Amino acid sequence: MTLNCNGKLIDLKVPKVMGILNITPDSFYDGGKFKEEAAVLKQVDKMLNEGATFVDVGAYSSRPGADFVSEAIELRRILPIVKLLLAEFPNIILSIDTFRSGVAHACLSEGAAIINDISAGIQDEKIFAVVSEHQAPLVMMHMRGTPKNMQQQTQYDNLSVAILKYFSERIAIARTYGIYDLIIDPGFGFAKTLEQNYELLSQLDLFKNLRHPILVGLSRKSMIYRLLDTDAENALNGTTALHSIALSKGAQILRAHDVKEAMECIRLVQQLNR
Repeated sequence: MTLNCNGKLIDLKVPKVMGILNITPDSFYDGGKFKEEAAVLKQVDKMLNEGATFVDVGAYSSRPGADFVSEAIELRRILPIVKLLLAEFPNIILSIDTFRSGVAHACLSEGAAIINDISAGIQDEKIFAVVSEHQAPLVMMHMRGTPKNMQQQTQYDNLSVAILKYFSERIAIARTYGIYDLIIDPGFGFAKTLEQNYELLSQLDLFKNLRHPILVGLSRKSMIYRLLDTDAENALNGTTALHSIALSKGAQILRAHDVKEAMECIRLVQQLNR
């Protein structure tokens, strides 16, 4: 499978890492760490040197219970960073973590390459038209409700069947807009209990039937640190363990805070699968 990112063809035969850059004050792990331009540049330089293929920039926290942020504030946070990164790292493949068509359009117009929509177009269906216009890949995640209320919406008759049905419907809609570069994110931690997250991971290979690349966002999440009775700061070992499982079940993109460790994980699993 390949992705066309601003004319660059990215081959996913070998899994890739998407480094996380949160420029929000309230993200669950790195909120507030990257307020200054120097800190942003240092972190992105580190991620690229460690092997990240993509860098995902988010200006709206999607942690459980996160507060609403206006589009104006989101744009004010993210646009200067997009411009800064593209000026400093001209070859960077930037992914924009947003569900808003206006934010997506502004960032893609500046040179960002991918849109990562946690709502898969449900919050703002105009995002499909924007992505289509710019011929950008689209990450579609599974979630119910909003980050504010999603953890009250965890009732499923059959978790994997419900998520497969959801993606089949969202893929069909995306295709009506002429979007075929689609990436599937099952949405670990979004409208799912601790037990459901592990059920989903155990059945991740089912999503290969959708015939689109699978992205997993497991990095330092509460499904790790709650089970291990620790915190996000001390959840790297657990993250690496789950990354190994996800790769063995078909994940092709690891969305991670810790790029070096994710890259090492890919190398080891690739060696095993030779």
